[in-house]
Amino acid sequence: MITCKGRSEILRMERATRVVQEVLAECVAACQPGVSTEEIDRIAAEGIRSRGAKAAFPGYRGYPKTICVSVNEEVVHGIPSARRKLREGDIVGLDLGAIVDGYYGDAARTALVGAVPEKVRTLVVETRRALSAGVEAVRVGGRVGDIGAAVEAVAREHGFGVVREFVGHGIGTALHEEPQVPNYGPAGKGEPIREGMTLAIEPMFNLGTAKVRVGPDGWTVTTLDGRPSAHWEHTVVATASGPVVLGFGRYTADGVVPGAPDESEYPDAAAPLAGGAVA
Repeated sequence: MITCKGRSEILRMERATRVVQEVLAECVAACQPGVSTEEIDRIAAEGIRSRGAKAAFPGYRGYPKTICVSVNEEVVHGIPSARRKLREGDIVGLDLGAIVDGYYGDAARTALVGAVPEKVRTLVVETRRALSAGVEAVRVGGRVGDIGAAVEAVAREHGFGVVREFVGHGIGTALHEEPQVPNYGPAGKGEPIREGMTLAIEPMFNLGTAKVRVGPDGWTVTTLDGRPSAHWEHTVVATASGPVVLGFGRYTADGVVPGAPDESEYPDAAAPLAGGAVA
């Protein structure tokens, strides 16, 4: 069942997603050569706890950690490990969720560890642009397929593979609600978009084939050809004024600012580290 949220509910989701965005900024800053993915998980857990929120992922369907850390050919759901150390040239997908007053926020970013090949940087930048395109397609009276079509159009410009086995989703009092939000079209199909619908939009683009597989741990999804993958995600609410991305102070009791945030609106890490990781 699809639920449309009222203002008080969305304000709680705004707070939850703000926690996610602030903690993700700290995790992005920590993406340096030699840092283990376990250390990033520790930063995420402490960051959520220190802000008075609850981590959404631990125990969810048996997931054992606070954050998903997916490196290079890992698409999503990478499990942090003390043995996995980041290296110069890696790209790192960071996916995080938090709960405030029973409402969820969910977001993801892909960080660069130092200098990466230009084609990989383009993959990361264009996946983020596809996220913005998907956000802009969230229009009351439109269809969920419009979102996927907008995302897919960006991938087609560059010949990127669009992951089809894993999709975006509704979100609210549960991490995953209806409807599913694919990263592909066609436009004009799928559930009607109604005011108050809250959606997690999350394009996943691969540098090569769109095909993926789940690893032996039952969680980590990798590209079938071993080439890099990028992942970005926002939690978005459909309003009469247009789509509003939560977690950036764009949804308040006094009004809303529609559209996708630009780079300057992302929170800075509380204690940024030197190096090449970027949002």
